[in-house]
Amino acid sequence: MEYFLLILGLLLMAVGIIGSLLPALPGPPISWVGILLLYFCPGIETNYWLLGITLIIAVVIGILDYVIPAQGTKYFGGSKYGIWGTNIGLVIGLFFPPFGFLIGPFLGALIGELIYNSNEGKRAFKAATGSFLGFLAGTFIKFLVSLLFLGVFIVVFWQNRAIWF
Repeated sequence: MEYFLLILGLLLMAVGIIGSLLPALPGPPISWVGILLLYFCPGIETNYWLLGITLIIAVVIGILDYVIPAQGTKYFGGSKYGIWGTNIGLVIGLFFPPFGFLIGPFLGALIGELIYNSNEGKRAFKAATGSFLGFLAGTFIKFLVSLLFLGVFIVVFWQNRAIWF
């Protein structure tokens, strides 16, 4: 049973890292569940402080995932159309590798802003840039946190490796 939990926890860590790059999956919370599963393994002493701190980090990052792109869009004078366009563009861009992942959110935000107000192309471009920069910042933060959680997983496992071998 402990090997199943270990493998499932490691799998969730990988899904969390991938999810930090995809809009449909909440990367850090999925990675946190991987850490939680590790602590269900027999022989691994539960560290409630570590679980609590990483849970708080996962929740805060989950909230910031919605706030950062919106703030980037607002800062550059954009609307909700730009935010929606960024997310839709990201999903569509995933089907056009290798650069669709980067170009899709920007084009989506630009199109969204042009739908909102087609008479102001310069403002739409500026808002799309802000939305895109917010998206990149949020994705970068989620990716780093998911990698950090993977590091925590590996360290906790490594400290308890004598139990496994």
